[in-house]
Amino acid sequence: MASFNKFKNMLMLAFDWILYGAGVAGQCRVTVTQPRFQQADSSMNNVSLTCTFSTSGCSSSPPEVLWFRFLTNAHQDLCTPGCTDHQKYKVHSSKNNILLEIKELTVDDSAVYICGIAFSDSDSPLSKQTGDGTVLTVTGKQHSNGKLIPMIIASSLLFLYSSAVLTSFVVYKNVALNQNILNNLQKINSGRKVFQAIAQELQKQRYAQHYQEPDDLEDDTVYQNR
Repeated sequence: MASFNKFKNMLMLAFDWILYGAGVAGQCRVTVTQPRFQQADSSMNNVSLTCTFSTSGCSSSPPEVLWFRFLTNAHQDLCTPGCTDHQKYKVHSSKNNILLEIKELTVDDSAVYICGIAFSDSDSPLSKQTGDGTVLTVTGKQHSNGKLIPMIIASSLLFLYSSAVLTSFVVYKNVALNQNILNNLQKINSGRKVFQAIAQELQKQRYAQHYQEPDDLEDDTVYQNR
């Protein structure tokens, strides 16, 4: 972070040197805003970094737009204001919006990109400002079809295997449940048979007692008459 702030201070000195000796109005104030992070895939081929600015007390003349790239231990002048590589970089301006288009995107384009705005007709220190920088992260290309197809096949086989295991488990559970139900029904039927046997036995005993009672009464009567 300290090296980055030092680099920003160097940029401001470079601004003063580039635009030295110009300007009249001393109350011009510029504010530059950039997104902090942006991610892109190299398969996109190109990407556009945004930069917006606002002004106060500045002239109506268009400002100078500059782009720099900050690497680990060095910086590169990309467009100051002309781009060093017109095949690779291109600046698009629309009112207060600035776009830096990066073509033929690769992972080597990962860096911090800093946008600078300067009004050359003002000698105010605030008329030349830079943004905080956009950290661009470029990832490699997605898996090729040669690697993607085996992954799809493996995923499909895994899904089929999981479905088969789940189906077998459900069938097993249903069979076990049906077996439990059958066993319970058999127990109930067995219990009913036992109950019926007991009831029949009781009924036989009552029937036997019913037909034995008159004989007993008759014997007592005969004995008394004698």
